[in-house]
Amino acid sequence: MRIIITDSYENMGLEAANIVAGQIYLKPDSVLGLATGSTPVSMYQRLAAVHKSVGLDFSEVTTFNLDEYIGMAPENPQSYHYFMQEYFFRHINIRPENVFLPDGMADDVVAEGNRYEKLIAAKGGIDLQVLGIGQNAHIGFNEPDVKFAATTHKVELDEETIQANSRFFKNSDEVPRYAISMGIKTIMMAEHVILLANGRNKAEAVYKAVCGDVTPEAPASILQLHRDVALILDREAAALLPASIPGVPIRRK
Repeated sequence: MRIIITDSYENMGLEAANIVAGQIYLKPDSVLGLATGSTPVSMYQRLAAVHKSVGLDFSEVTTFNLDEYIGMAPENPQSYHYFMQEYFFRHINIRPENVFLPDGMADDVVAEGNRYEKLIAAKGGIDLQVLGIGQNAHIGFNEPDVKFAATTHKVELDEETIQANSRFFKNSDEVPRYAISMGIKTIMMAEHVILLANGRNKAEAVYKAVCGDVTPEAPASILQLHRDVALILDREAAALLPASIPGVPIRRK
């Protein structure tokens, strides 16, 4: 694990975009795992800007998103399908046939999870996985106490997650109670992982991920065991981390 602490949300996105762009330059047919939510928006904006300014080429890239709400149609403005089109895919030259998200409208969620896992395997696995982190230290929609061995599966959202996500809806009653998400095992099988976090409300979750015990009660803590993971944080999200951590390089920018 290594940590990059930046002085702003925008620079957090810049650092993350540089890593993703580097991955694509080194391997043009990279398989990327992508996240939604407000945290990675600055990264997506920067990547789109690099595409437009210097021609960063996404035409051979394949993407797999972490999750989708169950019962949410792709054309719904609150769906993660819609989010990815709005904030990223329509701004770059990625091929629609290379874009994959879980189907929240699937009649059989177990079968959909199995299908998604087979698609990832058929593409050779994920080269670089982008993550955010919830206030309860969830990654993807893997809530506390979800088994580390889970692959893509149905999850019931915690009340804390529902309240956090209610800012995207008219009220918390409109937030779906279930989602389909890549599991911890799927995430951990990625070759490289970057986790982004900004804001003081993420500081406790970041501390648990980096300094706490490895436990399903703090799902992101499993990343301590990944062979290549970088946390890219703004100063507020890093506020509770000690100045130095044995075995963890910290770079401040």
